[in-house]
Amino acid sequence: MARPLAFLRSTPLRLAAFLVLLFALVSLASFGGTYLVIRNSLYAGMRADLEQQMAGFGAAPSASALAALIANQGAVTDPAQRILTYLAPDGTVYGNVALSRGPEGFLRLDLGPDAKAGARNYFGLAGDFFGGQLIVADNRQPVVALAGMFLDVLLLSLLPTFAVAIGGGLYIARRSQARVDRIVATLDRLTSGDLSARLDAMPREDDLSAIGEGINRMAARQQASTEALRQVSADIAHDLKTPIQRLAVLLDQLATRPGLADDSAALAARARDEAGRITATFQSLLQIAQIEGGSPKARFAPVDLAAVARTFVEVYEPAADDNGQTLRLEVGEGPVTVQGDQALLGQALANLIENALHHTPRGTAISVAVTATDGHPTLTVSDSGPGIPAEERGNVLRRLYRLERSRTTPGSGLGLSLVSVIADLHGATLTLEDAEPGLRVQLAFP
Repeated sequence: MARPLAFLRSTPLRLAAFLVLLFALVSLASFGGTYLVIRNSLYAGMRADLEQQMAGFGAAPSASALAALIANQGAVTDPAQRILTYLAPDGTVYGNVALSRGPEGFLRLDLGPDAKAGARNYFGLAGDFFGGQLIVADNRQPVVALAGMFLDVLLLSLLPTFAVAIGGGLYIARRSQARVDRIVATLDRLTSGDLSARLDAMPREDDLSAIGEGINRMAARQQASTEALRQVSADIAHDLKTPIQRLAVLLDQLATRPGLADDSAALAARARDEAGRITATFQSLLQIAQIEGGSPKARFAPVDLAAVARTFVEVYEPAADDNGQTLRLEVGEGPVTVQGDQALLGQALANLIENALHHTPRGTAISVAVTATDGHPTLTVSDSGPGIPAEERGNVLRRLYRLERSRTTPGSGLGLSLVSVIADLHGATLTLEDAEPGLRVQLAFP
């Protein structure tokens, strides 16, 4: 199951999300700062107005004059907007709300049962005048209205802006991610050996377009160099194959000539065998070049891997017995079918079995298995021999490469290279693993 927000793993999408989040944080910070500045300005204005009112009341000559002034103004002032109240020294209250002193000396305002707001909704000042207590307070409604106005602006302006920014950012990021995915897919094809892979022309002139053009130029030069090298190798192998074959025939005639001394005949036979191995090497190089050209694909047809495995195990069982080795087959009852060239698949299996026979000691158990898991056919050849060191498993797929311990045994170093080329032709994945002990070579078909 996909993880939540898994789409944000890609770099362009993460960048877009980061920029939108940064924009949101900066906008909210600026919005909040503006609100605080305006709110403080409102409070400062209210305080200045109240201080002016208090100063005016403080100019009264006596407590009775102040009480009369508060009573007159309180009568015409709505307590919902402004509170004016004076608690005289004799305990009499003047103004538009009731004011009393609690048991511990605290002043208490009584706005009456019909009041819609509590004392917390007012911002006011209190002072001692002529032995009494005067309170002047204004309703905080302008500040409350300011907060509501900013909330409306946030909901009706900033949030839609954030939504548009997120949508636009994700759209642009997805387009960039699609182009990055195309670049990655092309690079994967190039690194897997498909040197014909190219990026289509990108619609915009930007950094990604420049990268794509650079990849196409690099791939074109690499393909040209590789094709030239392959052609040179094939031409050399083709040109030398015929004279070497003639040399082998002449050496064979020399080795079988009547009257030839025994030591000379043996030397001629050894030379003939070496010429035969050189001919086989050139033949393998030519075959690899032909396979890499892709021409055998025209002969592809359904091939039963299980039947191919049975045939070659039967062919090589006598050789395994002669070497003191065991060769067994592990296949199911039904066919395991792949699309391919039967002769090349048989040659790949033969090379793998011969490798196991030639490079493992007596008593080695060799197995050939054909399985099909979830519709994916797999051909496996494993042995209990010395195996191949992990650091050498990539090298043995190179042409003409041989392990140090194998240099004294017959062979050209092209067996596994040919298997690798045949696997690539059939779209199969070739892996070399540790069989604990020994080597496991697996061909996994699509």
